[in-house]
Amino acid sequence: MIFHHPQFFLFALLIPLLLYYSKKRQNLALPFSSLDLLPAPSFSLAAAFYRFLPWFRALILLLFVMAMARPQRVTAEKEYTTKGVDIIISMDISGSMLAEDFKPENRLEVAKQEAVKFIRGRENDRIGLVVFARQAFTQCPLTLDYDVLTRLVKEIQIGMITDGTAIGMGLATAVNRLRTSDAKSKVIILISDGSNNAGKIDPVTAAELAKTFNIRVHTILIGRGGLVPFPVNDPLFGKRYVQAEVEVDEMGMKRIADITGGKYFRARDPQGLSDVYEQINKLEFSEIKVKEYRNYDELFPVFLIPALLLLGVEIFISRLVVLRLP
Repeated sequence: MIFHHPQFFLFALLIPLLLYYSKKRQNLALPFSSLDLLPAPSFSLAAAFYRFLPWFRALILLLFVMAMARPQRVTAEKEYTTKGVDIIISMDISGSMLAEDFKPENRLEVAKQEAVKFIRGRENDRIGLVVFARQAFTQCPLTLDYDVLTRLVKEIQIGMITDGTAIGMGLATAVNRLRTSDAKSKVIILISDGSNNAGKIDPVTAAELAKTFNIRVHTILIGRGGLVPFPVNDPLFGKRYVQAEVEVDEMGMKRIADITGGKYFRARDPQGLSDVYEQINKLEFSEIKVKEYRNYDELFPVFLIPALLLLGVEIFISRLVVLRLP
């Protein structure tokens, strides 16, 4: 509740003066030579009311002051207009993603975990998923159903597609999913740990295609580089590890980002990948416009009507019931 004219509360300062003046009048002495001349005192409703009359009048004045201050109840309604971002995560699932330099998991498992965290941190954005190795295909089209999307991310496994690294195809497939989007902002997050060695479309051509459709591509090159441990299933000794080096194309990933106006990131460990997603989350935010409407309900009748009723009661009792001495 608010008061539209709070300055009227200054009249409340008159209440103590009213009480003081009324009490002083009640205590005035009358010139009688002997109390025997007065009738014996007896209880009456009129006398009791006369004693509390100053407080009754103070209550009436307070109610009038409250009414003049014009109390109002404010109810606010907000209208939200959101413009989400359309995002495609294009993830490398080639055999090199089995490298276990992201202990205790391999590269793919960490990439999946961080992708799920990123998805759950978004609101009002349509997000889709593309996976690629020697070929590329859409694992999930653009959707607002994050539960379905995260389930499909978790189902990704190496071996779903013939081995290879077709970065250009992975990017082109993602572009194809976004080219008809009418979203104000369209983004591809391209995740890979190697260099392009398969596919009919090279990465630069795919990047130029993305630029044509005003799609930004943020590229993430994962892996620490150098010799990294790979699991090998030995028929005699079971699972063992061999050290191998994965060829990376850092300049190629940078160029894709530069062509499309995106950012290039390098993630050498799980925390590094988590930090990269945090940065992308801040770069790509949804636009939210808020319009607020306020409704004002007048509450002064709640105080004015009782004040008028009590004033009528006070006048009636004071004039007709309370006996005054001449």
